[in-house]
Amino acid sequence: MKSLHIFLIALLSTSILLVAGTFYSTTDSDDEWVQLFNGTDFTNWVVPEGDGGHWKVLDGVIDYDAMSQATGSKDLWTENEYGDFVLRVDWRIKETPFINHRVPLILPDGTHKLDADGNEITLSIPDSDSGLFLRGMPKAQVNIWTWPIGSGEVYGYRMDRNMPDEVRAAVTPRLHADNHIGEWNSFEITLIGDRLTVELNGHIVIEDAQLPGVNERGPIALQHHGHKVDGEWASSPSLVQFRNIYIREL
Repeated sequence: MKSLHIFLIALLSTSILLVAGTFYSTTDSDDEWVQLFNGTDFTNWVVPEGDGGHWKVLDGVIDYDAMSQATGSKDLWTENEYGDFVLRVDWRIKETPFINHRVPLILPDGTHKLDADGNEITLSIPDSDSGLFLRGMPKAQVNIWTWPIGSGEVYGYRMDRNMPDEVRAAVTPRLHADNHIGEWNSFEITLIGDRLTVELNGHIVIEDAQLPGVNERGPIALQHHGHKVDGEWASSPSLVQFRNIYIREL
């Protein structure tokens, strides 16, 4: 009986946040978390002018079809700016109608694998591409895509050859933690100062990576990517959905 009592006390003392079918276990009080998406409309967000309904709320999730004709930025930005924070968001890639013929094989140090002639080895895969911009910086983007390296990398920093080798390696995912296309995934993104940690589906894929020059504060965005030419996709589209978006400022 004593063991049972201890178990019940431990169970009751653990706060469980249940949001639209997703469980988050946390020792923080629920009121520290701010809901950025209410499941109904775009309160807390700035829909790009001229979007024409391509960003929409569909069945309680943010849905995007990548067909926006808006001029300028087509990304969906938060109204508020944030400094240090933990961000939680569920996302899924709906479909991958575009075939990307130039997907590289990325090595653990962030460089691309070469063949015997020194040329990049590339793959042809069904591809969709989106992500989250942090502190108002497209360069500070946590990627969402179908590449073999997996989601969570910071492409803008990894591809910047002016960055130190250790920076480029640190923003390269340590493992592929994505679920299957069409299935939901969960990010927990922590940004403190210029240090980034990304957890994907319970696995840490980026840990304490430095983002030199990242803004001290700025809004967060859900990325637009892709366009059509003559009715055909000319680049990998953001055919994605988002839900359960919460932030806790630190």
